[in-house]
Amino acid sequence: MTAHVLFRMILVALVIGTGVAPGVGAAPSFAESGSASTWRVQTPDIERAPYEYDMPPGQPEVPDVSVPPSNKPLSPEELQRAEALLPMLGGKQELWAMGEFVHLGKPVVPVLIKALTMPNPRVRYNAIETLLLIKDPSAVPALIPVAKAPNEMPRIREHALRVAVRLDPALAPPAIEAMAKDEESVIRKVAAFEARYVRQKVVVQPLINLLADEERYVAITAIQSLWLLTRHESEMHNWEASTKEERGEWAKEWTEWWNGDRETFQLPEPRKPRQPSPQN
Repeated sequence: MTAHVLFRMILVALVIGTGVAPGVGAAPSFAESGSASTWRVQTPDIERAPYEYDMPPGQPEVPDVSVPPSNKPLSPEELQRAEALLPMLGGKQELWAMGEFVHLGKPVVPVLIKALTMPNPRVRYNAIETLLLIKDPSAVPALIPVAKAPNEMPRIREHALRVAVRLDPALAPPAIEAMAKDEESVIRKVAAFEARYVRQKVVVQPLINLLADEERYVAITAIQSLWLLTRHESEMHNWEASTKEERGEWAKEWTEWWNGDRETFQLPEPRKPRQPSPQN
């Protein structure tokens, strides 16, 4: 018996014994077997019953061990500790410090408001972010002056306005009106953008004033907010390729409409997001 014939006999024995032809990958499939789920390995080239393997055990549910924020008034010790944490909002442990403030909950808001005037800008920014996480609208009256302050960093002013709008949009119009007249174009743009979330007629005129802005992206943001707020069917113009002079002419159309309808106009209800259609 030659070595070649011996090799072929061994190969045939392997095929019969395993049910899988050499060079052919077994295709796994998921199937139900009785009451237990099993994995089946199909043998495409040989008519054999598939092998079945038990599914691996499921992962146990992880219990929720998070600690809810406290709503109790701060004790003298907690108050002292909170004030000592303020400088850490601008250091390497800033995330840990923010977590500590969030755990102390709404009673710590007056302490965080003190951080809005601290010299370190990172402390001021992270204090605003922490106020957003605590979600207490009582912080908004302290955020409005920060958003309006012309000497504050633009990044911090933007963040103060965004957080104020999300916590209590009804108090945001004074900041939007002031920021819409700011010398910095990025500040005018954020005022135009956040105005769409303030459902009050008082923000319409500042938005109309921004339609003729020298920066095109500010005007485009303002017209988008106006459409979302009022749904007024204005003339269609190419705002993307417009000049300052063209935007000034188009702004007159909105001014004429607003001057005529200001007293009787009511903001429409916001559009609800479309529900996904049921799958057949």
